[in-house]
Amino acid sequence: MLQSCARLLRVGSTLCHQNSLKQTSISMPQCFSVSHPYSSGTLRDFGFPNDTWSQNMVNLYNRFLELSKDGSWRRIPSFNTTVHHMEGPSIPCLGDIVEPRQEKRLFTRNLDKDGVGFEYTMFYNIAKKRMVTLFQSGPYLEGPPGLTHGGCIATIIDSTAGACVLCTYGSVMTANLNVNYRNPIPLGSTVIVDSQVDKVEGRKIYASCQIRSHDDALLHTEATALFIKLNP
Repeated sequence: MLQSCARLLRVGSTLCHQNSLKQTSISMPQCFSVSHPYSSGTLRDFGFPNDTWSQNMVNLYNRFLELSKDGSWRRIPSFNTTVHHMEGPSIPCLGDIVEPRQEKRLFTRNLDKDGVGFEYTMFYNIAKKRMVTLFQSGPYLEGPPGLTHGGCIATIIDSTAGACVLCTYGSVMTANLNVNYRNPIPLGSTVIVDSQVDKVEGRKIYASCQIRSHDDALLHTEATALFIKLNP
């Protein structure tokens, strides 16, 4: 689950790497190919494509990169440590809360191989208060045979909706998450996790989320969430 009370850096140059717009086409192997382990000591942005992404995942990534060229959408950096995970508008620096010297991993980035767990990248639209996550589930996320575990689906929903609220209003914590599973998500498939802020009542922020197939033809999951804005 998203732990938004961790230290989150202010807007910086890594939010919109100019180099990211150059990474717009990659030749893809099978969904479940696994790359070599990465170095845990290297600060790596996992929001960029790697060689385990399916062609559907890459196509959607390229589509949102195109939408980002006019500034309406922005790719959100994603690292494997919570203290470095995201940067965005209105996110305070809460460095005193965490202990960065300890060995810790963000839950959705805790594996040492690409392609076996959560593969995802996030794009944010501040005008629409909307976050879209492109998500591909690896074989280590299995629940029913050949299908993505429901808890993993809830995790990517919480991460997406939480990131949406976080980038819009600052640090929050999840208070409630309601998930309705409509159609199972096959392992290795690419889906669109689409979240937006619906209303704000004082410190209470309400959001909704849908998971749809890569071609928008099938609704997999619907959810609503309540977040509580943290006091400074």
